Amino acid sequence: MTQELQTIRLEDYEPPTHLVDDVELHFDLEPQRTRVRARLCMRANPARTDRSTGLRLAGRNLALVRVSLNGRQLAEDAFQQDDEGLTVSSVPESFEIETLVEINPEANTALEGLYRASGIYCTQCEPEGFRKITFYPDRPDVMARFTVTVAGPLADCPVLLSNGNLVASGPLDDGRHFATFEDPFPKPSYLFALVAGKLTAIEDRFVTRSGREVG
Repeated sequence: MTQELQTIRLEDYEPPTHLVDDVELHFDLEPQRTRVRARLCMRANPARTDRSTGLRLAGRNLALVRVSLNGRQLAEDAFQQDDEGLTVSSVPESFEIETLVEINPEANTALEGLYRASGIYCTQCEPEGFRKITFYPDRPDVMARFTVTVAGPLADCPVLLSNGNLVASGPLDDGRHFATFEDPFPKPSYLFALVAGKLTAIEDRFVTRSGREVG
């Protein structure tokens, strides 16, 4: 698959209309029907030039299940989805927006976003792959703290990994398990990473010339 290259010039730069402070992601991994729930804590950017009250989030190849604003599910006439993203007609100065989408990692042969290869779930988000995972202001000048929960079948995905520190993990009722990671450092969406599957670790230890043991 080829994509037409787009030239981006500094003189055309526009600051983002909204900033993201915190992101909570929840993945229910399935080869052909992974569900991704995203909750974004957002606020209007004081430096924005566009003063409209609408919100635009990037998103490609996402099957939208529902979208909520400050805990209330939006009616169909309050938002619009197209091939490149989601537009919410009106949002307050600060708010929480939550979306639930479905994606198909096994059919993702472009290897952008979340895909599954040789039984392993992987992500590739640079430069604009995150928009194939969930709706988001997918640009490098939007930095946020991420908390990520990954759930999947224990038999197929004994190892669940994402950015940050492991803060919780355990079994679920249906033969699945979960792991939650917190990344305390704000980062752009293209640095997001997730890996899940049957992974093994190779460990070794050696002693340096100074006598320090490294492992």
